[in-house]
Amino acid sequence: MGTLAQVIAAAAAFVGTHLAMSHPLRAPLVSRVGEQRFLGLYSLVSFATLGWLIWAMRRMGPEEFLWAAPEWAWLAASIIMLIASILLVGSLIGNPALPGVPPRAREPRGVFAITRHPMMWGFALWSAAHALVWPQPSVLVLCLAIALLALVGAAGQDAKKSRLQPDFWPEWRRKTGYVPFTGPTPVRAMWPGWGVLLGGVALWLLATWLHPLLSAPPVGVWS
Repeated sequence: MGTLAQVIAAAAAFVGTHLAMSHPLRAPLVSRVGEQRFLGLYSLVSFATLGWLIWAMRRMGPEEFLWAAPEWAWLAASIIMLIASILLVGSLIGNPALPGVPPRAREPRGVFAITRHPMMWGFALWSAAHALVWPQPSVLVLCLAIALLALVGAAGQDAKKSRLQPDFWPEWRRKTGYVPFTGPTPVRAMWPGWGVLLGGVALWLLATWLHPLLSAPPVGVWS
């Protein structure tokens, strides 16, 4: 039988190694072993610590709920997850933070008009929704870990990209907001487009449909 301490240790290892290897340790490790070997090492450490976290979570015995989620909380969580799904789908199209997407001068539109880190905020919203309705101690640790990794990682990405892309990223930061809806872009530019909207709805429907297959309660339109 596992303990909450094991889950906390695994979550700390997962978040700590990911942030350290993404930012302060990346340059010295790349200079020592090369880019390709670094990526292999990074993937190995990420999968190992994630596997440890999953193993620790699965070994947890019965846990008490810290509070009983009211019916409105389940509805709120479904709406939050729908927003998170739209942000995630939109983040996969023309995201200058992703590898292989060339930085170019442009005005932010769609999800990037909402926040320049739509993928990271999608993960953070996922954490918030699950913490709201499934408040077991180990689940709250997992949700906190994912939210910290997403939002601290986004701040670190801003600092790194500003150094690596001084002709693009500082201007991109000026045009966009880290926190959703805090940028200078007008509201009319935040429309994600029908493709992203329908893709987000499809992802949300699929994820909520899969819930019972993962030993979770039916949610969303399937509840």
